[in-house]
Amino acid sequence: MSENDWAANGIPLDRPNAARMYDYLLGGYHNFAIDRGAAEKMVAINPDAPLIMQANRAFLRRAVKFLVAQGVDQFLDLGSGIPAGGNVHEIAQQLNPAARVVYVDSDPVAVRHSEAILRGTPHTAVIQADIRQLDQILAHPDARRLLDFSQPVAVLFALLHFVTEDEQAYNLVHVLRNALPPASCFTISHGTYEETPSEVTERVEALYARSTTPVKLRSRAEVAAFFDGLDLVEPGLIYEPLWRPEGPDDLFLDQPERSATFVGVGCKP
Repeated sequence: MSENDWAANGIPLDRPNAARMYDYLLGGYHNFAIDRGAAEKMVAINPDAPLIMQANRAFLRRAVKFLVAQGVDQFLDLGSGIPAGGNVHEIAQQLNPAARVVYVDSDPVAVRHSEAILRGTPHTAVIQADIRQLDQILAHPDARRLLDFSQPVAVLFALLHFVTEDEQAYNLVHVLRNALPPASCFTISHGTYEETPSEVTERVEALYARSTTPVKLRSRAEVAAFFDGLDLVEPGLIYEPLWRPEGPDDLFLDQPERSATFVGVGCKP
C-alpha cells in the first residue's frame, strides 16, 4: 500500500502514537517520522524494545491457539494496533475457518490498514473506537453481526497499560466480565516496572507522556487485580515468555524479566 492508501487526511502528527511506534519496532512501515524518532529514543532507553514487541506478538499467537483449542471461536481484539505478521484472524482461522474476529482500535492508520487487509476476508471486521467506549463497541453493527454475545467470547487486551487511570482500567475488564457469558476468556498482557531499573521505567513513562498514548506500568499485584472474578488458566499470571512456551529458542525464555510484561488468560466461571 502507498502512503496515500493508509495515511488518512487529518491525522495529527505533532505527537507520536504507540501503535505506530510498535509497528516501526516490529519492522513495519505504517508510521511517520515522529513515530520513528520516538521509537528510536525508546531503543536508546531500552535496547530490548524491538525484542519485547516480538515477544508480545509471540504470546498473542500462543494464546489464540490455546483458546481455539479450547473451543473458543469468537474474538474481540481491543486495541489491535497496526496489523503485523500473525494476526488474530490468521491464527484462529487457520485452526478453525469459522472463527470470527472483531478488531478495535482508535488509531486511524491502524484501522485504515486493517480495512485493506481484511477486505474480502470472511468473519472479520474492524471498528474505529476508543476501547473506553465499550457500549458503542458492543452495540456496533459489525460487532453484533459477527459476535454472538450469548456464547463465549475471547477478549484480547494488550493495551491496559495505556489506560492510566486505575479505576477506568479495572472497570473496562469488569464491565466486560459482567456482560459476557460464562466460559468467556480474557487475555491480558501488561507492561510492568518490576525487575526493571527505576531510571529506565521513568524514562519510558516520560517518553510516552509526550505521545498521544501515555503509559502506566503496573506491578504484578496490580495486574493480578484485572483477573478478579476470573479463573486463571495454567500457568497463571507470569512473565510473557513463560506462558506456554513453544520451544527452547523462544525469546527471553532464559531471562523472562527482560520481557517487562506480565500476561495471563482468565475465564469466567
